[in-house]
Amino acid sequence: MANEKKRNPLITEEDWWTAWFGLIILLVATVLGILTFSDSISAKNVPNLGKWMSSPVDVFYHAEKTKIGLDEATTLAELVDRINAKGPKATARIVPVDGGVRLRVASSRTGDGETISLRTLLAGGERALEFTKEKPDSSGMGARAYVSQIFPSANVDIGKGKVTVTAERSRLIVLPLLVTLISIMLLTSIGVWSMGQNVGRYALAFLAIFILAIISFAFANQHIIKAYGLSYAAWALAIGLLISNTIGTPEWLKPGARTEMYIKTGLVLLGAEILFGKILSIGIPGLMVAWLVTPTVIIFMWFFGTRVLKMVSKPLVIIIAAATSVCGVSAAIAVAAASRAKKEELTLGVGMTLIFTVLMMIFMPMFIHAVGIGEVLGGAWMGGTIDSTGAVVAAGAFLGPQAETVAAVVKMIQNVLIGVVAFFVAVFWITLVERDPNTPRPGLMQIWVRFPKFIVGFVAASILFSFVLVPLFASLFQGDGLKLVESGVIKAVTNPLRGWFFCLAFVSIGLESNFKELAKQMEGGKPLLLYAVGQSFNLILTLAVAWLAFVLLFPNAV
Repeated sequence: MANEKKRNPLITEEDWWTAWFGLIILLVATVLGILTFSDSISAKNVPNLGKWMSSPVDVFYHAEKTKIGLDEATTLAELVDRINAKGPKATARIVPVDGGVRLRVASSRTGDGETISLRTLLAGGERALEFTKEKPDSSGMGARAYVSQIFPSANVDIGKGKVTVTAERSRLIVLPLLVTLISIMLLTSIGVWSMGQNVGRYALAFLAIFILAIISFAFANQHIIKAYGLSYAAWALAIGLLISNTIGTPEWLKPGARTEMYIKTGLVLLGAEILFGKILSIGIPGLMVAWLVTPTVIIFMWFFGTRVLKMVSKPLVIIIAAATSVCGVSAAIAVAAASRAKKEELTLGVGMTLIFTVLMMIFMPMFIHAVGIGEVLGGAWMGGTIDSTGAVVAAGAFLGPQAETVAAVVKMIQNVLIGVVAFFVAVFWITLVERDPNTPRPGLMQIWVRFPKFIVGFVAASILFSFVLVPLFASLFQGDGLKLVESGVIKAVTNPLRGWFFCLAFVSIGLESNFKELAKQMEGGKPLLLYAVGQSFNLILTLAVAWLAFVLLFPNAV
């Protein structure tokens, strides 16, 4: 016992280890990024499972996606040059035919299944660009080539926007996937060992939970399911709940179901994605929509849930409020950790968010289009209200390229508040919600001891990446530091790893939850009423502020 008391909490508490895990991963990712841009090593990417249509095997292939931005009016001939210059394992050429010309974009690879997919999002041209498939893939993964309709000449203006060429099945990702599994297991096993727990039992259970995470991603990446926005989080929860509420979670699996460890590590990695340089891309109008509305909605929903509905579960109130007003799942899990919520409270809050996110992603663009709201205003409105970055981008793309850009940037600016909200919720919980009114207010040391340490890691990651790494990369490689860090560090390593940690967390939540406990959290439907009223208030207030910012005060911001 004497030796145990002397052990430093920095290496014995899981809360601290989550910060160390995240910061170690960020350090390794940074070194890999520097070596890649220095041409010392080839690019190293953590794998994301691929999408699939009819053959699940396709999830184990990487698809190489090339986005070609057309910022100005572009002719058919100029698009050919742009595609060929990018070299996305595809070639483009103008084909003369009777009555004019066609654009043909074909895979430059000749192997079986080495197809391409082509997506255009263009506006303002003389004629819309449309394609038919030539030799479609038997599994639905694109085609050998895409051929356009007939144009009178190659100088026809096709507008501006974005063209995406995807080389399907560009390489197998089985080996990188195994490396990812082993790396996460070894890193986290160090922490488990330092905390005095059985590493062998943890490693065996971790392997099984990682396989369940792969299955979750595979379900989510099916083309039709993905189009409806049913994310990996929903499938991971469902799989875990199915196991725990049917056969029961086996005892040997429980050592690997470490929800807090996975969630908090993922949140530290999320901090690196909160780059302050992004805030400047739209400026004051985006800040107005993201930062004025968000705290207002949280405060409104907190008082409505606790004072009007008189909900018993205060952590559930703040989880629903944060998920509604900030960015859905990520905000929910950050606030759940800060408020020490139960697994069932987080499960219910996330489940509601995922369902309504899908509905809003489908119906908001339809409504905006039907009533004639402009692309910029519509994009800002969706960016401030739809509870998921991926769903926001998908909904924005439905309206057009400008709406997609505005929606994504507003949501990214809003995401900056995740750490801020989690910080204030933690302090609020320690000093007011959990405090016995008959005892003195806790001092700074007591607050620090009980304060969730992952928030320290989150904030440190955001500050280091924004104000140290971005300028460093700009200086070392003579380019846009923000884009270099995003492409070489975040998109290559930290973002996909965050996805794996979050998926492991949601599988674990499902394995540790049961429907009887979830039913107790419903309180006669009060959580649903809280979400409905809060989201309605959010929709009205966000639209009003977006109109004020983007239409009245700063009409030329975009």
